[in-house]
Amino acid sequence: MLAVCCLAMPAAGAKKKTVKQQNPFLAPYTTQYGIPPFEEIKIEHYIPALEEGIKQHNEEINAIVVNRARPNFENTVLALDMSGEVFSKVNYVFMALNESDATPEMQALAEKLSPMITAHSDEVYMNLQLFNRIKDVHDNADALGLDKAQRRLTEKYYKRFVRNGALLSAAGQGTLKCMNTRLATRHLSFVNNVMSESGNNLVLVDNEARLSGLAKTTIDAAAKMAADKGMPGKWVFTASASTRLDVLTSADDRSLREEMYKTYLATASRGNEFDNSKNINEILKLRQRKAKLLGFDTFADYAVDPVMAKTVDAAEDLLLSIWKPAVKKVDEEVADMQKYADAHGANFKLEGWDYYYFAEKVKKEKYNFSEDEVRPYFKLENVVENGIFWVANKLYGLTFTKMPKAPKYNPEVTVYDVKDAQGKHVAVFMTDYFPRPVKAQGAWMMEMNQAYDFGGKSERPIIYNVGSFTAPTKDLPSLLTLDEVETVFHEFGHALNGMLTVAPYKGLEGTNIDRDIVEMPSQLNEHWLLVPEVLKNYAKHYKTGEVIPQNLVDKLIESSKFNQGFMTTELVGAALLDIEWHKIDWCGDIDVKGFEKYVSRKLGKPSIIEYRYRSPYFKHIFGSDEYACGYYTYLWAQVLEADGWNRFEEEGPLNVQTATDYKNYILAPGDTEDAMTLYKKFRGKEPNADALLRLRGLK
Repeated sequence: MLAVCCLAMPAAGAKKKTVKQQNPFLAPYTTQYGIPPFEEIKIEHYIPALEEGIKQHNEEINAIVVNRARPNFENTVLALDMSGEVFSKVNYVFMALNESDATPEMQALAEKLSPMITAHSDEVYMNLQLFNRIKDVHDNADALGLDKAQRRLTEKYYKRFVRNGALLSAAGQGTLKCMNTRLATRHLSFVNNVMSESGNNLVLVDNEARLSGLAKTTIDAAAKMAADKGMPGKWVFTASASTRLDVLTSADDRSLREEMYKTYLATASRGNEFDNSKNINEILKLRQRKAKLLGFDTFADYAVDPVMAKTVDAAEDLLLSIWKPAVKKVDEEVADMQKYADAHGANFKLEGWDYYYFAEKVKKEKYNFSEDEVRPYFKLENVVENGIFWVANKLYGLTFTKMPKAPKYNPEVTVYDVKDAQGKHVAVFMTDYFPRPVKAQGAWMMEMNQAYDFGGKSERPIIYNVGSFTAPTKDLPSLLTLDEVETVFHEFGHALNGMLTVAPYKGLEGTNIDRDIVEMPSQLNEHWLLVPEVLKNYAKHYKTGEVIPQNLVDKLIESSKFNQGFMTTELVGAALLDIEWHKIDWCGDIDVKGFEKYVSRKLGKPSIIEYRYRSPYFKHIFGSDEYACGYYTYLWAQVLEADGWNRFEEEGPLNVQTATDYKNYILAPGDTEDAMTLYKKFRGKEPNADALLRLRGLK
């Protein structure tokens, strides 16, 4: 939702005025750089502030509608873009805490707040009088002399109104509002079920012999969790990403690997009160009805219409061009692992819970390399300060200074003041990297406000990265796996896209770009983690400070294409599953597991590989509509990223001029121009999938 300047408060009685003064959302933030005063914000502040924010926003919208002057960019489009400050202030903080600190109180609040936010959005984007003014500006862009950015913002709002039902009859709008409210409720229920299931995703071990092969950090964390749950002398493992992958990769006990694997796959599909089958059924049916109401055959057609792919066929064609060579590579990888397993006395056919374990064994044999060798060199603080920050300084001249007194929504958050080479403030950057029982799984980037820069007015962004990486213990710092290091670089790529924006208007800034290019900056940023000069700067042994030896650097680079058949297949498989869900006009009850099996057979998916996310915990597509029938965009963006990285390979990964072009054409413009036009300005040509297949060792 768009944030803007706050209107003056209407006069009120003394008691009401006192209440408003005590609500942090209802007064200008007086903190440095306008960081939300998190320590002052209480649960009871959200609903009154949201109600007031909706009231103020409605007044601003009404002022646009009743304006007697002919609609133009300033009095209509820009006025809308700059409206709704209080509403957005509440929404930003709520979104940050709803997944980062989703306490029972926050979850209960979400059940009330989410429908209010959805309903208000519907009211705005179904306002026919407001749409007519937007349409007037849109249709008369030439006569009004709109520049490129003004045309882009006007077009964006016009399409958003149309896609949100502005052209429907009153009855149709009423139906759509009802659908959107029900969808918001179901999305929230889906996410809450996944969050709640974290308490069920536990594996108990009471025999120390079963711990063979596991890292000390993993064992210590499991012992602590068991002690916290009143079971001293035992070990409790959570199926969160870092622990799950440690167990699947390192545990010698095959039954422990199988238990962990099946525990995770059963998330939100155990037939209990947290089972998401009902939510998936309802969401899919509502989406199909919504798409048809808006004039599309299926929700898949609706989802891809406004982005670079344009058609479902184009999205599927791209995925299948990658799928086939990836599956072929999987067959080779599995054959190598089965051969190794047979040679070492394993009298069984490899299953899904064996893949990571034997992949690691083959990797060690093939490259004389193990994850355990490099992990001591990946201390989180070094990865951040001497890795991502160092590269950002070399390429873009950015510096990051800690702000120890800045407000933060959790004590584990670190806040930085980001400045450019001239010492000018660029952004506030926050990191929140460790798992908590009330934090959602995964990693993401979001913003706390929207930047803009026009007419002498300027606002710089507040950006944050969230993850659930290996936490420190009393004996060890946070030592990351290579996969976790990659995630740090990935999310920081999104952060750079948000921090370096120079778009003039809020609706065009930062990551407000086509969904199928928004992942390009994050995925391209991953490449710097294995650049030798970068790696040697941040990969230093946590005890001795020794720089990672050259032989380990060589092994890391040599093995970087290892197992790419598996990695690519599980990702492409999930993307194809997402599209298949949304191509069908669902009416009857849906057997979720049965449909997943049907898609697996249709694609010829290797049985040893599961989808990256099974549907009951696939939050990308069932937690909101944002990535629904859009998970393929990770692959679409990877084509752009791999092709774009070719230029850095040719001109040097730390070449400042190349980085300047990349910043000017990809990171900074936001949505001020067509995404493919900007890409071609940076790359000099259109992309193709060859570079991706080559980088992944699939061609």
